Amino acid sequence: MTHKTLLRGGTLITASDMFAADLLIAGERIAAIGRDLVAPDAQVLDVRGKFILPGGVDPHVHLDLPMFGTVSSDDHYTGTKAAAFGGTTTVLDFVPLDHPTLTASVQAWKAKADPKVAVDYGLHMNITRWDDAIRDEMARLPEMGITSIKVFMAYNGRLRLQDGEIFQALRRARELGLLTMLHAENGDVIEVLVEEALAQGHTEPVWHARTRPAWGAVEAALRGAALAQQAQAPLYIVHMNTAGEVDVLRYAREKGLPVMGETCPQYLFFTEEHLARPDGAKWICSPPMRTPADNAGLWRGLELGVLQTVGTDHCPFFFDGTRPIEYEGQPVAIPGKELGKDDFTKIPNGVPGVGDRLPVLWTKGVVEGRLTPQQFVALTATNPAKIFGLYPRKGVLAPGADADVVVWDPDLQVTYGVQVAQHRTDYNLYEGWELTGFPVQVFLRGRLIVDHGEWLGQAGQGRYLARQAFRGQVL
Repeated sequence: MTHKTLLRGGTLITASDMFAADLLIAGERIAAIGRDLVAPDAQVLDVRGKFILPGGVDPHVHLDLPMFGTVSSDDHYTGTKAAAFGGTTTVLDFVPLDHPTLTASVQAWKAKADPKVAVDYGLHMNITRWDDAIRDEMARLPEMGITSIKVFMAYNGRLRLQDGEIFQALRRARELGLLTMLHAENGDVIEVLVEEALAQGHTEPVWHARTRPAWGAVEAALRGAALAQQAQAPLYIVHMNTAGEVDVLRYAREKGLPVMGETCPQYLFFTEEHLARPDGAKWICSPPMRTPADNAGLWRGLELGVLQTVGTDHCPFFFDGTRPIEYEGQPVAIPGKELGKDDFTKIPNGVPGVGDRLPVLWTKGVVEGRLTPQQFVALTATNPAKIFGLYPRKGVLAPGADADVVVWDPDLQVTYGVQVAQHRTDYNLYEGWELTGFPVQVFLRGRLIVDHGEWLGQAGQGRYLARQAFRGQVL
């Protein structure tokens, strides 16, 4: 017999509406939405005074990612568990091109992820070298359910493609119904500035930001938009971090270019000054934090609809991996940012965030009046689902959609930090922040997996999501 759950008396929030209604879950799907629903065989949950949101879709996470002789501290279980506690029920991870073929790389990554994932997940494919074999094999990606690729303008000698190769990748992606994602920084300038900084004895964390100038990101974003136009292919610029990039995105979209943009919470709140603190390594990620003016420009981009999504670029490391923390009753220590204590270029790049995204953005965006509740849902769930071929299965409250449902208490006050967040690491960027509004119950395909701070989920309960081809619709 199909298990049914009736959420009675809540206020539903979608990307376009906000209204009082009941929501009926039958099995793994949303069965009905309406006032005064009747379901005699359903378990009834009274959610009066609560909001009901679609589970968050994080379009940008890195789980179990090797880097600088260590590995990011959240694997596909711990990272997706943390996502669930924060109200996110779908994540999109990246497959490194670590094997001779795309197919072998995907198979190896899925073999690592599938037994561990605690929420549903999809994959993007990194294209970090370019030749005829890669070009031809890209045709297999849609067969594997992967309909997006990522290319880099930075990380010379490791991940970067040259502009002509990016142009070819864009055209090939267009032919195959794939969306191209772009890391926009100027790798050549970074290489020069890093070499100069080290030669002058500048080894502190703040030099990570000083050697990756904001104008390099602005210029690279414009170059990417121009390449997309010339290739007649859609482009999604990841982790936009400067006000200038928002200006570039607005300009490109006004000219009719098929370009979209994502930012991340860390770029809305923190600046280069955080990297100058004694614990500045905690804030090292690439691209780096910028200035208060950039924070403000990114907020405007969200408010005005210039930016389409908020992802996290979740890629945590221990601040001090020599000191164990307790995780699920066991001591865990993983080498982390202490590896670069004498050289900023050896500090693993990345910050935690997958569990923080919704609670922090709700307080700072919705409660403080920068975003409407509907914009919040669009940016964190509906738009990512639409852009990455998951809609209308994910990112929406509608009959027939997966019952990924979050019961949100708008009045719950939480002193946030590492003890509340469920990431497997030893710090949190938002330590001590006072938040208002928090997820109290989280359903994954109709199954209650987080209940008022209690974990009811398990490793392997998440499913791999084969995604639809990009339909040419640029939000």
